[in-house]
Amino acid sequence: MYILRALRTIVVWGWSPILIMVLAIVWILNEWELWLLATVMGIILVIGLITAVVRSSERRLETLSMRLKQLSGHFSRRFTGTSSLSIYAIIDTLFNLDDPQLWDWARACDMTARVFNTWCDSFGDRIESDARTGRFRVYLRSYMNELWLLNNHYFEFVEQFYEIAEKIEVPPATKDQYNRFTVEYNSFVQNFRDCIAELRRAAGTEIEPPSVHLARELPGSKPIRTFQDEESHF
Repeated sequence: MYILRALRTIVVWGWSPILIMVLAIVWILNEWELWLLATVMGIILVIGLITAVVRSSERRLETLSMRLKQLSGHFSRRFTGTSSLSIYAIIDTLFNLDDPQLWDWARACDMTARVFNTWCDSFGDRIESDARTGRFRVYLRSYMNELWLLNNHYFEFVEQFYEIAEKIEVPPATKDQYNRFTVEYNSFVQNFRDCIAELRRAAGTEIEPPSVHLARELPGSKPIRTFQDEESHF
């Protein structure tokens, strides 16, 4: 089995040197003119080098495709749906505060979460389907752009929550939950940035890594204030 795999690798990746060696043997046996042999060998060597570069690029794109697929799955599992690290789950904890104006915003976020989770489920199903049929690489740019859109839309709610939590005192459990979210979310963001940068080099994609933003961690606690208190302060 290992011998067959080794032979297959040699045939796939090393056909050019093998063919050159065979031609050299034939040249010795048939006493061909040297210039003719050199010309043919040069052509074969150039074609072999081009083929090797193309195959290396294809393997690199395949690796990046799998990485993007893994990042998409991680985003859906950890930051959407019923996950405790979903920003929408964190926003839901604000219903524990006695602040009707804050409840209105949380309800609006809850409605958005249902649409967003449906979008993420559809996105994940399409990725899995195309991965099984081998079409994922064909739509690699489209999937990267869609994950970028998903994340940017998601990040808007992360920023909104952070701005609210800066103005009022949120429950300690909520703050702890959010800060744990930022640690894992920022790790995802860094990996996504790296993937974007590599795809720009390998496939000439247009998205810039800095366009994927890091979440800000909440600082220490402050006196309890509601939305109404904050407005009266100004």
